[in-house]
Amino acid sequence: MRDSFSHVSDWVFDLDNTLYPPSDRLFDQIAVKMTDYVMRTLNVAQLEADHLRDQYWSLYGTTLAGLMHEHSIDPVPFLQEVHDISLDHMSADPALASAIRNLPGRKIVYTNGTAPYAQRVLQARGLGGLFDQVYGVEDANFQPKPHEEAYRMIFAKAGLDPSRAAMFEDDPRNLRAPHAMGLQTVLVTPDAPIQTPHAAYIHYQTHDLAEFLTQII
Repeated sequence: MRDSFSHVSDWVFDLDNTLYPPSDRLFDQIAVKMTDYVMRTLNVAQLEADHLRDQYWSLYGTTLAGLMHEHSIDPVPFLQEVHDISLDHMSADPALASAIRNLPGRKIVYTNGTAPYAQRVLQARGLGGLFDQVYGVEDANFQPKPHEEAYRMIFAKAGLDPSRAAMFEDDPRNLRAPHAMGLQTVLVTPDAPIQTPHAAYIHYQTHDLAEFLTQII
C-alpha cells in the first residue's frame, strides 16, 4: 500500500465526516438550519422543506446548488446562516494531527462547506495550521462536488497535478470524478466497518484515517 502513494505530493482532504467523525454530528445542526432557511425562503412547511433538501442533494450535489438552480437564491446569506453552529463539543485528535503533519508535500482541504467554516472546524480538531490551502464551495463559484468542473476549478487554483495527488472523502460519489482525473482515492468511513468490494473508482477504504496515513508514510 505504501508504494501506491509513493508518488503523491498533494494530499486533498474533504472536511465533514472525514477530518472529524460523524459522531460529532455537526450536520445535525446544519440540517436544522438548512430546513429553517428553506421554509422561510420558499414559504413551505417543514415536511416539504426536508423533501426539497433531499431532492436537491440527490440531483445537484447539495441543497444550496438546488436552491440556486431552482430558485436563484443568493448563496452567501445561506452559507453564513447554516454554518453558524456550535463546535464546543468537538475534541482535538493528536494522532490525526501527527499523521497529517508527517505527510510529504502539500496538504489541502476541499469542502462543500465554506472555507471560514472549515478553518473553525480544523481549529476545534487541533488541526489548525497543518494545511497549505483550505478551499470551500465559494472557491468553485458555488458549484459543489461531485461535479467534475468544481474539482477542476479547485485543482487549477491549487496548481495541483492530479497524477501526483490523493483524495480522502466520506461520500463515495465525490470520489468518482477525482478517480477519473487520475487521483488516488480513499473512502473514509470512521463509524462504519470496511466493506468489500469497493466501487471501481475507490482504491482504498479506511475507518481510521490517522492509522491509514501512518501506514502509507
